[in-house]
Amino acid sequence: MEYISTRGGVGAVDFEGALFSGYAPDGGLFVPQRIPTLDPDALQRWSRLPYRALVKELCSLFITAELVPRDALNDLIDRAFSRFRHKDVVHLSRLKDGLNVLELWHGVTYAFKDLSLSCTGQFLQYFLEKKQKHVTIVVGTSGDTGSSAIESVRGQKNMDIFVLLPKGFCTQIQELQMTTVIEDNVHVFAAHGNSDEIDEPIKELFADVDFARKYNLMSLNSVNWSRIMVQIAHHFYAYFQCAPSLDTTPLPVVEIVVPTGGGGNITAGCIAQKMGLPIRLVAVVNSNDIIHRTVQHGDFSLSESVKSTLASAMDIQEPYNMERIFWLLSGSNSHLTKMLMEQFSASKSLKLPEDLHRKLSETLRSCSASDEDIVRAMQRCWEDNRYLLCPHSAVAAHYHYSQLDGTPRCCLAPASAAKFQDAVLRAGLAPQLPPEITALTAMETRSTPLVRGQDWAQVLRERIKATAQRW
Repeated sequence: MEYISTRGGVGAVDFEGALFSGYAPDGGLFVPQRIPTLDPDALQRWSRLPYRALVKELCSLFITAELVPRDALNDLIDRAFSRFRHKDVVHLSRLKDGLNVLELWHGVTYAFKDLSLSCTGQFLQYFLEKKQKHVTIVVGTSGDTGSSAIESVRGQKNMDIFVLLPKGFCTQIQELQMTTVIEDNVHVFAAHGNSDEIDEPIKELFADVDFARKYNLMSLNSVNWSRIMVQIAHHFYAYFQCAPSLDTTPLPVVEIVVPTGGGGNITAGCIAQKMGLPIRLVAVVNSNDIIHRTVQHGDFSLSESVKSTLASAMDIQEPYNMERIFWLLSGSNSHLTKMLMEQFSASKSLKLPEDLHRKLSETLRSCSASDEDIVRAMQRCWEDNRYLLCPHSAVAAHYHYSQLDGTPRCCLAPASAAKFQDAVLRAGLAPQLPPEITALTAMETRSTPLVRGQDWAQVLRERIKATAQRW
């Protein structure tokens, strides 16, 4: 199993190479050279597996035993999930009116990103210990990625992590989950800009190939293939939990509703489809609706500005994983993908070719939810079930409530409502705060401000250089 760039400008690398690279050197994203497929018999076997075992099976298809022996791989994944609060790691809540909610948020930071990042942190540590190497991790976050990434590597002597958060665009709890981690290898920057703006200095650092190579820069955003790989398991598990029967031919279709920001989870779903899983994917977004417009009209173009919404982790205008989806649906056409992404980079506006748009709209459905839609979905779910949804999960529930057509359906729930008190209060509901969340407000915090007018990339460069002195 080797990995190539969506833009076709670099040679193939193994899983270790893709893991440590983030972006490919030609600006593209790493993807498997071939997608493994599963026949109905294999799906039958997998349907009996718990979530943890599903992750192991999936990862073994994308990581060769020569690189990581299967016993070692199993141990790494067991270690990754050892801090999860739920015995099954994830949990499906079956609610009234056919609303199935797959809770992906039982990790340390109460967000779905704990699943893929805890595994990715273990994979990194495995290779770094073998090679006695140090890496510099640079992450931009719209809310949950930063804290999950920090928790996956905190205290590790051979990794330093630099996290940029958009000041005022995260919830207080999300921010505190990052700024209260006082470790020598954790460096948090509070930037006076939105999620897309903090991506710019990060791209600049990675584009400086000499600097990136000298300081072993890598990303843990969902540009990193390892995160997409682990997230494929969400779709298999959701399917097996919600399929009415696996004894029919052809197998029944289950609709998977995916709250979508940067597009990592929906990309994982597209790959699961390519592997033979009979799912229909729905990308649900908030008022930042570039993916919805792309699916509906082929319009992959920025709006005038990022809108601040209750589902703040999805307040994203440039969903970089769409590049992987374009590559997958264009028949692995690197030349076309490169041309499209360069055009988008230059003009921030792109009309998809007719054939690609047709394939995209056949592969994905989409829906956009306003803050009012989010509030109504949270209220209805509470009234019907006494069950609190986070605002991102409510975007998926909004779609479900608009259908109610008897289709087997699973809504992915990316975060706990405990992280989004303002949204819960806006819905007229009472927040339910676990003690780990309540304790954050009394803890010491540490972060470095990045103000407008500063050269943020240069500030990061200088801090990375200074940190490297103690390696």
